[in-house]
Amino acid sequence: MPDHYGAGFFGEREAAAYDDLTADMFDAAVVTPVVATLADLAGHGRALELGIGTGRIALPLAERGVPVHGIDVSEAMVARLRAKPGGREIDVNIGDFATTRVDGYFSLVYLVFNTIFNLITQDEQVACFQNAAAHLEAGGSFVVELTVPDLQRIQPGQDISMIGVDARSMSFDVYDVVTQRLTSHHFVISGDRISSYPVEGRYAWPAELDLMARLAGLRLRERWGGWKREPFTSLSRSHVSIYEKP
Repeated sequence: MPDHYGAGFFGEREAAAYDDLTADMFDAAVVTPVVATLADLAGHGRALELGIGTGRIALPLAERGVPVHGIDVSEAMVARLRAKPGGREIDVNIGDFATTRVDGYFSLVYLVFNTIFNLITQDEQVACFQNAAAHLEAGGSFVVELTVPDLQRIQPGQDISMIGVDARSMSFDVYDVVTQRLTSHHFVISGDRISSYPVEGRYAWPAELDLMARLAGLRLRERWGGWKREPFTSLSRSHVSIYEKP
């Protein structure tokens, strides 16, 4: 299993701070439409989350009555999931979600919050699509949520895009347009101390993901600009893509 994913960037130090670093993503206004959509797609079947992490989506989805299984390479992140109410009821396989296989088939496989970018080669991302397809029953859905690479806002000759700045944190991305490698730098200010949490990845365009899906025997069914099913346009900053197994 590649140690650059999960174990390298989401070890004990990162896992301890993860929920605080991404606190806005745990807000009910963010989580509720995600869970509602995934529950609808799962129907009466089971769901598999690739990169389950600390359970931001898996726990409320399980509370909706959907049986959820997870895969994650970071034991530290999964330990945080286990410590939360209902966390021990969710089965998790420790391993690389691009290759780790679990028993049975699912009506829904999902991968949210840019997690596929943590796989830093195209081959690994293709393998992820293939692994998702291998877990799906016929007619099942593979859902991917990603930001659209923010290259339009980068000035000529630069390779940096700011994500956000507030009183306690600053984040920015550094792009390499030749290799499609992406490094997200996150800095958190606490008292007189600044902590750095860099994460490396590989960005991919929606059309490239569609080709990965075709290689895995999947087909694009829908693409939205967000979890409220907004139209996806040239101005969309993110997308939710639903692939179907025939």
